[in-house]
Amino acid sequence: MKLRRGFTLIEVMVVVAIVAIATAGVSLALRDTGADRLAREGERLAALLESARALSRASGAPIIWHPAPGGFVWEGLPATAEPLPTRWLDAGTAAVGHAPVALGPDPVIGPQAIVIQRGDVSASASSLTLATDGLRPFAVAPNP
Repeated sequence: MKLRRGFTLIEVMVVVAIVAIATAGVSLALRDTGADRLAREGERLAALLESARALSRASGAPIIWHPAPGGFVWEGLPATAEPLPTRWLDAGTAAVGHAPVALGPDPVIGPQAIVIQRGDVSASASSLTLATDGLRPFAVAPNP
């Protein structure tokens, strides 16, 4: 009787499939590109702007947001309100331009936009825009 040594084709295919699935799972779990970080910053800033807008309406006083080195500044927050964050989550993020954004106290504000980007100011840097038409909340829209 002849002894067979080695693996069958089915056994090899099962092992390769398991390794491929594990590799895909690990690569997706470790993925955090600059674009993902920028999108997360945009969503966070949009939520912060809407929180400040609600505080402005509740207090009856205007709140102004503007970029600053390493972060941003809130002017006019009520003394009784919890302080809002003033730093980016990622040190590579910055707002382009220095135009302030007025957040109330009227329910309808003028159309406004903020462009944020990662990296240097070159054309290759990824950026996105947070904008409102004055009635709707701030929303993130990628730049064309």
